[in-house]
Amino acid sequence: MNKQPLVILVAFFILGIFFQDRFSLNVNYIYPIVGICLFVCIATFFRNYFLHLAKPYLLCTMFFGIGIVLHFFNSSHKQPTVSGNKTIVFKICGKLNSNEKNRKYEAVVQTQKDIFKAVLYLAKNEKELDFTHYYTTQAFVSKPKAPQYDFQFDYSKYLRRKNIDYQCYINSEIHNTVRNDLGLNEKFSQKRLEVLQNIDRTTMSSASKEFLKGIILADRTEIDAQIAEDFNRSGLIHFLAISGTHIVVIFELFFFLSVKLLPVKYRKYALVLCLVLIWLFTVFIGFGSSVVRSSLMLSIYNVYVLLQRKSDLLHALALSAFIILLFDTQQLFDVGFQLSFLAVLGIFWLNRPILSYFPKQDHRFKKIIFNTISISISAQLATLPLVLYYFHQFSLISIVANFFIVPFSEIIIVFSFLMTALIALNLDFEYMNWIYGFVIDILLKVIHWFASFNSTFFENIPMNVAEVFSLFLIVILLRTLIKKFNLKNFTVCMTAVAAFLMLRLGSDFYERRKPEVLIHNFSKNKVLSIKKNDEVCFWIEENSDKSKIVKFIINPYCASRRIKKQEIRRLPNSVRKVVYQDKTYEVN
Repeated sequence: MNKQPLVILVAFFILGIFFQDRFSLNVNYIYPIVGICLFVCIATFFRNYFLHLAKPYLLCTMFFGIGIVLHFFNSSHKQPTVSGNKTIVFKICGKLNSNEKNRKYEAVVQTQKDIFKAVLYLAKNEKELDFTHYYTTQAFVSKPKAPQYDFQFDYSKYLRRKNIDYQCYINSEIHNTVRNDLGLNEKFSQKRLEVLQNIDRTTMSSASKEFLKGIILADRTEIDAQIAEDFNRSGLIHFLAISGTHIVVIFELFFFLSVKLLPVKYRKYALVLCLVLIWLFTVFIGFGSSVVRSSLMLSIYNVYVLLQRKSDLLHALALSAFIILLFDTQQLFDVGFQLSFLAVLGIFWLNRPILSYFPKQDHRFKKIIFNTISISISAQLATLPLVLYYFHQFSLISIVANFFIVPFSEIIIVFSFLMTALIALNLDFEYMNWIYGFVIDILLKVIHWFASFNSTFFENIPMNVAEVFSLFLIVILLRTLIKKFNLKNFTVCMTAVAAFLMLRLGSDFYERRKPEVLIHNFSKNKVLSIKKNDEVCFWIEENSDKSKIVKFIINPYCASRRIKKQEIRRLPNSVRKVVYQDKTYEVN
């Protein structure tokens, strides 16, 4: 507690959020907890020997209680009752990833009686919406459905965590009215939308346009599915999405220009100016979760520098997490939040021990290369348990791909930022577009080449919560083993590995012994699955989309049930019964 008090207190605060999310205490428990927190807060001001001894435990209890209380109020919002075809008036709050048929928007919707947040679905052949209008139309309003089975992604729960209650499918002509009440954030969002539209009007290839919009403006709503898959399979998805790397590179660009342009007597204010510019950039690209996290962490870290205090990465990390969760405890359950903080923790925990095994960094090139490799390995090791738990896939080629691509990421990010700035200022230089498009097209081809190594890509990897914690224990013990490789540390680490393997074998055995017959509803089709031991057979209807069924039904099921062998058979639409291993099953 003496060495890292803030880290420990924030850890208890996070545990309180998890506790409330798991047990959902009602208001009868919340107010007594509020009373306990107030009592502890007041008690810490009294000078008493016994209180002094108990102070660390009291503070941990208080932060645990604060986590419970805040998450209760963040999770308790009244849902209106709306369904069916309704006349709605709405304004958009943001654009979401499109699907094959529709554009999707997050919007504030008003019916005759209620106001609520919803996801809007608009056909792609309709005119794109903006932030400067109110819209009136007819739409079919419905609540997102809970998943049919436990292995499926719970989209309804995901939306509830964002306080989104409904989905609205627009089914008639849209009428608009110009708004005169735009807030500052909405003005920034509209300007960002205009810059995105300007990028679409350039002569670059569509792939280069989508890459530019994603890497700088955090807009991947229209990105080609194949490009997204390439980044995913090559382990470079962090390069396409705005992350800490992007914010740091842009901050360094601002700092470099500030130092060069400001008079000598004002150069000490360059850091403050750069932090202001970074936050303006954060607002401009829409306060995305990952951008806010990165900007906040960078700001807190540099405040230590401004106050001439020794910078402490763990304190900066804990304080930024606490500030974010203070405003929205639901952020804790965002996969990006968890992975980004784990990546930084991994770099803190493993980077220096791994870097010590590399040759001496006696010039800048070696420093860049060796640090790139060690940071990449550290971040990937720290996030691997959660990546396997959430996505059930891993690519070995990602280590090699990061080695080749990441050293050039700073150049690509700076080039992309300058291109975006020129386009935002309506300075469209044909030769610049050609050069940028040429460079990005080559980059995308290289990434596609890395993604094509199917033998290094593993999917449907089973992973449960117990196994995740077991893997985290191995990652924690790795630091000691890497720093000092001896028999004792090796034995401790191998014991943790053996415990993980035993846990995995036990989980495999538990799933293998359960036979299961399920009928999955997918769109307008049905899928029959019959599982015996670690094998499963799927029957899908002839007119169904096999690729989508594999993605949304078969792969999640195989990962959840630890399937070793799968078989897919086509089922004629007229057939309602199947025979499998001498047994007859009905497809209802």
